[in-house]
Amino acid sequence: MPSPRQTLDGNEGRRTRVGRWKMTLVMLLCAAPVAASYFTYYVIRPEGRSVYGELINPQRPLPDQAAQPALAGDAGATNLRALKGQWLLVAVAGADCNALCEQQLYLQRQLRESLGREKDRIDRVWLVDDAAPVPERLVHGLRGATVLRVPAGQIAQWLAPAPGHALNEHLYVVDPMGNWMMRFPAQMDAAGAARAKKDLDRLLRASSSWDEPGR
Repeated sequence: MPSPRQTLDGNEGRRTRVGRWKMTLVMLLCAAPVAASYFTYYVIRPEGRSVYGELINPQRPLPDQAAQPALAGDAGATNLRALKGQWLLVAVAGADCNALCEQQLYLQRQLRESLGREKDRIDRVWLVDDAAPVPERLVHGLRGATVLRVPAGQIAQWLAPAPGHALNEHLYVVDPMGNWMMRFPAQMDAAGAARAKKDLDRLLRASSSWDEPGR
């Protein structure tokens, strides 16, 4: 017959195994809504439906990268990972913001506003990749946006343009878990923005079971 010590050791081992199984089950239950929403978006697609943005595979998580606010009066230094918890529509450009940059920021703002009551689930982010000051003419249009200064080399280790294009030619989509998962075509125009809105609508619908406005 087993000794009392062996019995205690056996009971302890069973409790440990049961505890591990319970923890694994809880993790699977938490991940299931996220996995289901992405499966719905990526795999179960009605015939004839096309995705305008390019899906990024594998997805790239937000880097552990310090960032400085680029607008006067904004809060102090932060980290890009602090942006997790919300859908992000990201633009990249130097602070001088040429005509292409202004077009990107305009479409970024219009895309968010076009989402209606769902717009609070997505944030506008402009990553400024140089040390120049942001022109005063842009400040009004940037109200409500997150504008952070991050070195160009650090941004390039996370985001990437389509072959033959530059980082500042695209808008990038990041999910609430902090993963860069979509890139809209370079130099998107108004017609392209209408198609991009459909992509965002589908993403927000697919994630509605687990994603809520705000962080």
